Amino acid sequence: MRSSVATATLPPQEPTKRGPTTIVGKNTTAAEQAEDDHNRFFWTYTEEPHRTRRMAIIKAHPEVTKLCGPEPLTKYVVAFVVSLQIFCAYLLRDTPIISWPFFLTAYIIGATANQNLFLAIHEISHNLAFRNPLANRIFAVFANLPIGIPYSASFRPYHLTHHKSLGVDGLDTDLPTPLEAIFLDSVLGKAFFATFQILFYALRPMFVYQLPITKIHLFNIVAQLTFDFALVKLIGGKAVWYLIMSSFLAGSLHPCAGHFIAEHYVFEKQPAGAKDAANKIPVPETYSYYGPLNFFTYNVGLHNEHHDFPAIPWTKLPVLKRIAHDFYDDLPCHKSWVYVIWQFIWDKDVGLWCRVKRAEGGRKVGAGSGWNEEELGANEKKGPIPGVR
Repeated sequence: MRSSVATATLPPQEPTKRGPTTIVGKNTTAAEQAEDDHNRFFWTYTEEPHRTRRMAIIKAHPEVTKLCGPEPLTKYVVAFVVSLQIFCAYLLRDTPIISWPFFLTAYIIGATANQNLFLAIHEISHNLAFRNPLANRIFAVFANLPIGIPYSASFRPYHLTHHKSLGVDGLDTDLPTPLEAIFLDSVLGKAFFATFQILFYALRPMFVYQLPITKIHLFNIVAQLTFDFALVKLIGGKAVWYLIMSSFLAGSLHPCAGHFIAEHYVFEKQPAGAKDAANKIPVPETYSYYGPLNFFTYNVGLHNEHHDFPAIPWTKLPVLKRIAHDFYDDLPCHKSWVYVIWQFIWDKDVGLWCRVKRAEGGRKVGAGSGWNEEELGANEKKGPIPGVR
């Protein structure tokens, strides 16, 4: 099947065969099979590529550092989308849950709106709505309200660790576990994953490592439960069901949900030996998308750009791409998030094994109480390289 990825970075070679490299039989021990499953990911012992490219871009285009900092527009967009979701919930207060008007509103408007709020929380987790870290934590809880389930407080440390520990096994909770890859390594399995991926992203982190419950977590939970209770009392139970359904569909077979898979799964046909880290064959581990759905998703499609400069807000990422186009033009990118989902499910050469992993490196972010400004800011200060948080 034709790949949705366009690139000119790798010479044509024989594709790597997906799947086990050993045969399970009476002469194969459990340890050997476990090692074989382990090796089905793309393992590397090199540094993640974003820091290296960031330093090169700053050297070639030092003006990009002026793009860093909060975007005031974010708070107005979030306020509008939160209001829109409450308004839709009110309009559907007497509509049967099992009905086309309810489902289509939840899919077309609700899922798009809640995906927007997912990515607003993503933006806010980088302190890009306000300069004050505490204001960002509280505003993330506000953006969380129409999602129906409290998650913004937990998302931030897991996501910042994803940036600091990209691909590091046991730290980067964006990585699928071997158990997921083994049981979902089929068309039906991948279809199940794509349909319920929001649940995988919500539950997987707790099985990788658990965060301590802090004051900001408790505030997130209390605020969310209070909001949900108020909706039930003032509008009715269907209002909460609308928000929950919107959140589920936002992370299911929805066009905007394609970004979850598109960002870091390896879609390119790799040369033979690419899964042998000793060969040091570079494998792309972040992919961008420059299509129209970025309008609804805070430009999250510009994902190479975002990982290179996490302190640049969504409105300035296209400017970064334009200034440093010589660094981005030849990188592999997706043309369609819808096609990403289709290819992920149907292409036998693409699946949950298609991720780059590292055995070591990185660090956890957000081990403090997560409440007072001093502790919140401890991990948010800019490092020696401008544009890093």
